[in-house]
Amino acid sequence: MFSNIDASLEPVRRKWNLFRLFSGEVPTESFWDSLEETLISGDAGIELTGEIIRNLREKSGFFRAMNRENGLSLLAGVLYEHLAAVKGTGEPVRFGQAPTVVLLLGVNGSGKTTTAAKMAWNLQKEGKKVILAAADTFRAAAADQLKAWGERSGTRVVTHAPGGDPGAVVFDAIQAAKAGGHDCLVIDTAGRLHTKANLMEELIKMTRIIERNCPEWIVESLLVIDAVTGQNGFRQAQAFGNAIPLTGAVISKYDHTAKGGIILSVGRELGLPVRYVGLGEGIEDLKLFEPEEFVDALLGRDPGSV
Repeated sequence: MFSNIDASLEPVRRKWNLFRLFSGEVPTESFWDSLEETLISGDAGIELTGEIIRNLREKSGFFRAMNRENGLSLLAGVLYEHLAAVKGTGEPVRFGQAPTVVLLLGVNGSGKTTTAAKMAWNLQKEGKKVILAAADTFRAAAADQLKAWGERSGTRVVTHAPGGDPGAVVFDAIQAAKAGGHDCLVIDTAGRLHTKANLMEELIKMTRIIERNCPEWIVESLLVIDAVTGQNGFRQAQAFGNAIPLTGAVISKYDHTAKGGIILSVGRELGLPVRYVGLGEGIEDLKLFEPEEFVDALLGRDPGSV
């Protein structure tokens, strides 16, 4: 469960202050203008904000009786419908008869390394045997950071010397996973090389190594997005999707943002379902994304009141 989502969304609730907006009985044009401004400033995006407002306007009975309670309920329904419409939202990493490989992608500083360690911890708690691969060989501290996290979680980490071939790390990690009977391989990748083209070539090379050496494995390619940078990071993020088929997004550092609308806009802007969200610095703070609980916490409503 999303045990600390309510506390993590407190800065977002304060900034949005939707209770203030939904205090009247009949929505005026000033109300709609204020709601639009709140959503856009909260990083929901211009197109999505327009869609949310159009959906609210169209709701039956909205103009006849709109108090705080039913107004927030209608908004909660619209937000939840939007999130649920993106196939795969809130779904955990998939497992089958063959092992699963999780490829974590994203720009430097997005939180890939900590996400890799936290995901390994979560999967091990579920009874999976997990191995980590430190395939970001271009950032000197990346392997050491992942090894430190691996020691905390009791997870083996496959590493090479700094500056080495990341594809070779992936190959060795696949062989180690096969030899050790592991259920899952989680791969931390680089976020920056000398040019974007070089980075994408390296990532594509990794996917080819996976395809050649374990074609029957389930592959999850998850884009890690820093919630603090929000939509400013979308353009960079799109480059990853252009190079590699992505299966979802992980929103990291969500406890550090006061905007919050990034989770609402990932589906529209990038066409990706939010699968996990990072809510703190602890190893246990990567949580499966639960749309209904998120919407309730965002609007300060009791769970299940939609």
